[in-house]
Amino acid sequence: MTDGAPIRVTHELFDDLTVLVAAAASQFASVCEEAVAVRGSFRVALSGGSTPIKLHQVLAAEPYRSRLPWKDVEFFWGDERAVPPDDPQSNFGMARDTLLEPLGINEAQVHRMRGELPPQAAALLCEQEMRSLFGTAEGEFPTFDLILLGMGPDGHAASLFPGTSALHETQRLVVANDVPQLNTTRITMTAPLINAAGAVYFLVAGADKADALAEVLEGVPNIETYPSQLISPSHGELRWLVDRAAAAKLAEGQG
Repeated sequence: MTDGAPIRVTHELFDDLTVLVAAAASQFASVCEEAVAVRGSFRVALSGGSTPIKLHQVLAAEPYRSRLPWKDVEFFWGDERAVPPDDPQSNFGMARDTLLEPLGINEAQVHRMRGELPPQAAALLCEQEMRSLFGTAEGEFPTFDLILLGMGPDGHAASLFPGTSALHETQRLVVANDVPQLNTTRITMTAPLINAAGAVYFLVAGADKADALAEVLEGVPNIETYPSQLISPSHGELRWLVDRAAAAKLAEGQG
């Protein structure tokens, strides 16, 4: 967590997903411990996808199971599908099964996006809960200690998909975003909320991400096509943790 300009780490390169996840868990732990030491709580937004499953499994095991002050952690999500919490596609459901229940997290610490509601209502309810918990007024953006993100092969982050209306949101914290390419509507944090965080970590693994990652990190700015380029914390830290397969087309990631 920093003041002033963001610390933009272009990427940290790891040989494979196992090493990447180990590093992510260590960095998660450091941010958590610092936040709890300074303010008495750690507010983190989790990501969906396959890579976070591995991260959750590491965090729910020793040494992190015993080391971290889990009772002081408040859990949120960067985005959610318009499905009930027990649906296999639910981002919350995945985290519940792989992290929250294994750690015995109290329900009062869990602030999920309610995918079973109409997406507009779910987004508004989530935003209202965030403003209440963080004590922020309209026009202000809460500061999460850490927001974890993945990146899709199309360059999307959270549920900020190419060509969608949420890319241009400047006031809301959470919106319902129509995603015509998937024939669905997703609930997602907005870019201004993500960019207000103390730290944002992208975890990117797999050869199918290589083309998009090269464009996001080294291509010309084109947020309509590569929404991950929107993410640039205003006063925090941006960190890209990528495996060698995902970094294959980066100028500095080959070899």
